[in-house]
Amino acid sequence: MQNVLRVLEGRWKLIILFQLFGGQVRRFSDLERSIPGISQKMLIQQLRQLESDGVVGRIVHHQVPPKVEYHLTEWGQSLCPALDALLLWAENAPEEVRSSLILDVPSSET
Repeated sequence: MQNVLRVLEGRWKLIILFQLFGGQVRRFSDLERSIPGISQKMLIQQLRQLESDGVVGRIVHHQVPPKVEYHLTEWGQSLCPALDALLLWAENAPEEVRSSLILDVPSSET
């Protein structure tokens, strides 16, 4: 169980995944702009970990300027229903608990 949770642990990984849901392909700069508060170094680190875990795929377009795009792998996309269920679970929390939760999911559109 610890190894499974390690794939998703950290402040930014779930937010990154929500940005890539629905088969979206996003450029690095788009991801950076759509996640307020994340540093470039942290975004790179989190994307590399997700990529090495097989959740995120990276496409490098050899051009000037360089263009790198990220997307969920098929396996990463299969995580969407589980994360949707987690959000539904949080939305159905008792009112006294719900008031302390931040349930705003970052918009996947920029």
